[in-house]
Amino acid sequence: MKLCAALLAGTALALPAAAFAEDRVPAEQPAVDSTPAAEPEDDIIIIGRGETRQVQELSERDFALLTPGTSPLKAIEKLPGVNFQAADPFGAYEWSQRVSIRGFNQNQIGFTLDGIPLGDGSYGNTNGLHISRAISSENIGVTQVSQGAGSIGTQATNNLGGTIEFFSRDPSDTPLVTANGTYGSENTVRGFFRFDTGMLGDNGPRAYFSYGYLDMDKWKGVGSQRQHQANFKAVAPLTPAVELYGTFNFSDRRENDYQDLSLGMIDRLGYDWDNVSGDYPLAIRLADIGANRGDTGAPRFNPGAGTTYPAPIASVDDAYFNAAGLRTDYLAAMGVRSTTNAPVRFNLSAYYHNNRGQGIWYTPYVFSAPTGVPISIRTTEYDIKRKGAFGSVTGNLGFNELTVGGWYELNDFRQARRFYALGSRLFPTRDSLDFQALPFATQWDFDYQTETVQYYVRDKITLGALTINLGWKGFEVTNEADPIIGGGLASGTIKVRDWFQPHAGVAFQLTDDAELFGGFTQVKRAFTSSATTGPFATTQAGFDNLGGLRPEESDTYEVGGRLRGRGFNLSLAGYLVDFRNRLIAQSVGAGIQGNPAILQNVGSVRSLGFEAAAEVRLPMGFGAFASYSYTDSTYQDDVFDRAGTLIARTADKQVVDTPKHLVKGEVTYDGELFFGRLGANYMSRRYFTYENDQFVDGRVLVDASIGVRIRLEGDRGFEIQGNATNLFDEEYVATIGSNGFGNRGDNQTLLAGAPQQVFVTLKTGF
Repeated sequence: MKLCAALLAGTALALPAAAFAEDRVPAEQPAVDSTPAAEPEDDIIIIGRGETRQVQELSERDFALLTPGTSPLKAIEKLPGVNFQAADPFGAYEWSQRVSIRGFNQNQIGFTLDGIPLGDGSYGNTNGLHISRAISSENIGVTQVSQGAGSIGTQATNNLGGTIEFFSRDPSDTPLVTANGTYGSENTVRGFFRFDTGMLGDNGPRAYFSYGYLDMDKWKGVGSQRQHQANFKAVAPLTPAVELYGTFNFSDRRENDYQDLSLGMIDRLGYDWDNVSGDYPLAIRLADIGANRGDTGAPRFNPGAGTTYPAPIASVDDAYFNAAGLRTDYLAAMGVRSTTNAPVRFNLSAYYHNNRGQGIWYTPYVFSAPTGVPISIRTTEYDIKRKGAFGSVTGNLGFNELTVGGWYELNDFRQARRFYALGSRLFPTRDSLDFQALPFATQWDFDYQTETVQYYVRDKITLGALTINLGWKGFEVTNEADPIIGGGLASGTIKVRDWFQPHAGVAFQLTDDAELFGGFTQVKRAFTSSATTGPFATTQAGFDNLGGLRPEESDTYEVGGRLRGRGFNLSLAGYLVDFRNRLIAQSVGAGIQGNPAILQNVGSVRSLGFEAAAEVRLPMGFGAFASYSYTDSTYQDDVFDRAGTLIARTADKQVVDTPKHLVKGEVTYDGELFFGRLGANYMSRRYFTYENDQFVDGRVLVDASIGVRIRLEGDRGFEIQGNATNLFDEEYVATIGSNGFGNRGDNQTLLAGAPQQVFVTLKTGF
């Protein structure tokens, strides 16, 4: 491995063009209200030219540098202000996947794919799905990141801290076959195949279908991560100026979990500690000991097991037998849009999303009642049926470009907590990667319905070198909870309505290559409907006493400038964010116990920051990109309970999981035959308690890629590409807050980052 690191570090300097077929396929552009400004075709990172807010874009060529199957969110981690973490090398393991921007976590960021809302990005997503399940990374054409409050027309009611918008590539005009296969560390096998039909007839329809497969072992412990994924997209002209388009996406993802750690566990057990999934008798013994000691509250079935945990284990929560996440998704959409720069342009889309999911935990806190086995399988079960529509109309009226848009969604969501019996003390009788059936107990079971109505108005005024954006959005979100089995949790109705959330921005072009921008945006966040988060994740008495619970709000102020020269792009931005009515939900006990939380407003947060990004294209195929972010994000108030008792001294403390300094950089090379990339990512310390008494140290991670490209006759050819993540095998904590954040003291809420991983990929296209 050390030899591999040295070889890759010495030769990886890179920015390849995408796989042969992908180079020539134009990406679908964002909807008419947010079309990015035109830039030179060889720009990989487009630094928001002409925008009145801080925004960057990545093209599909940037994804080609990463190991195939890598989460699209990992690709954006090099952008300023973006903090991305995951415990696996692909960045796709959903229990660990975290992204934050300017101190706002992923629940406060808007995510969309081709305008379709993807929900709040949480692990137990109640209103969408992760982008890794929505589309294969090879089929993403453009990724647009807005570090402020985001585009006013985004289909999101939670985007306090920005938006991340993904746009799928359109089918090619010519027939194409694209394929790649990857093998690497932890017996990773990943394959991808896509067929583009090309245009059928003169100006006829065109489409593509793709299939992707992933199977890899966990990098520690016993278990695997698997995914089957299929994507389809078609575009058909109706008239020379109007086209019909449709998409269908399927994903079946099943992954075993890594054990959550604390700092004390890391000191005592090491970064490589995991669940005891390969030793079922040991898991039974630990459960027996926990019951004998009274740690779990379960009956004592085996007093002979004693009351002393075998060293080095010190707690029943040090290791469980197993855990897993299972998700099956169907996402379909159809729409019609204008294709020209006519005086009036429009876009109208309808979509449907169906999700079935189970979060599985082998728990020693509840025994298998039918069999007397001291462990049972606890599930949190998800069933989402979302349907919605969105659209916009844009018209040119002299020096005004007026856009009016709207979005409607009805989300029927069922969530349940169930327990399934294990049939033997000698061997597990259920597979953790199978959907469980025939429970012996249901703790709670709820039907939730969320209705969203949103509209927006934007006027873009162009006065020579000055561009002014004025507008607002408004929404009404109604949340209802109806119990099938109440289990002591809350039911009822809660609503957020705000029909005027203003937006204003200006951009002034100093020269053809230099501009200044500034803006203000006010955003409100709607509540979520769930038994595990939001206002319903408490007792009925707690919900009835919420009284004046207020939704979170943010005011974002931005100023900055952009400069483009011969072979370089530069962007600088400063910001101030006032975040009000911060909500916090706290529960007592280990995460596996699933105790109800108490939700309340606890004051405000103020964030001051600075961001810089630069891209340079050097002679002889070399290039470089670098970004720096400084964030001073602090709580403004101490936390008191409703009786006025001090709960936490948080005033002037730094926001959890918000490093003050982020430095990212990469050096690239793209030649006729060879290509490569060497990238580094520095992050300063992060706190995981509200009082800032516990933190994980800063770290530097280095990734690299190197490859060779062989072109054959015509468009045919192939590439061999090697990728290494965590090149120098750094031991570090990746995710913090996997089980939430505490006020003070160590907490089992950390996930170790993957060690050095190496992958080799063969790509071809014709």
